[in-house]
Amino acid sequence: MADDSPLKPFYSVLVLAFVCSALVAGAVVGLQPLQEANRQLDRKKNILAAAGLYREDQPIDRLFAGVETRVVELATGRYVPEDRLAPESYNQLKAALSAEMGRSLDAAEDLARIRRLEKYSLVYLVKQGETVQQYILPVRGKGLWSTMFAYVAVDADLNRIRGVAFYEHGETPGLGGEVENSRWQRLWQGKRIYAESGEVGIKVVKGKAATDGVQAAYEIDGLSGASLTTQGVDRLLHFWFGDDGFKPFFKQLRQEDTSNG
Repeated sequence: MADDSPLKPFYSVLVLAFVCSALVAGAVVGLQPLQEANRQLDRKKNILAAAGLYREDQPIDRLFAGVETRVVELATGRYVPEDRLAPESYNQLKAALSAEMGRSLDAAEDLARIRRLEKYSLVYLVKQGETVQQYILPVRGKGLWSTMFAYVAVDADLNRIRGVAFYEHGETPGLGGEVENSRWQRLWQGKRIYAESGEVGIKVVKGKAATDGVQAAYEIDGLSGASLTTQGVDRLLHFWFGDDGFKPFFKQLRQEDTSNG
């Protein structure tokens, strides 16, 4: 016992901590490919859910085979060639934070309260043969407590909602968290986006939406007891379907249809 150093317990703990850290780090690195694969599957699942194409009894990759992923320049609405920016390697949120690939939004622009906007966005085309049936658009905006992320499916007419999938948020369970409720999301189906004037007409209202008259085509029920989350959803719709969002993309598609016709 006399030969034992008083530092021996310290060295033992240090070695044990190093070994444990190495094991944890190795597990994290080793599991990264699996985690990324799971993230990609979850992304595809939510895109399919927005489009009304998800089936629990079908492999997600098989269902996703009819979806084409493209990159769009938001300012012009034009598709970006894949040799310039590959969709599979493009990270939209990281791009928004980049000085080269994103920009700051001033208060007047920032309806969705996202602070920074990427120059390019991913879009997902649901196709039957060469014909596009739906466009799935990634959107996000600030709610009461968090940034809410969703995919919105738009019909080929570019003015009718086919479906929506809110998939990530930190809103209050049972209140703002009801953005994930499938019954509420079904209320979006068939709603029109743009008014006759060309302005964004779709609106998430406080309380119950109109059931007849002109407004019935545009209004979605608000979330009961979650007025600030409701306002956040309404703002993100007006932002992403406006001039800083996907409106130039829709304009470009219409021009292409006119020239092709």
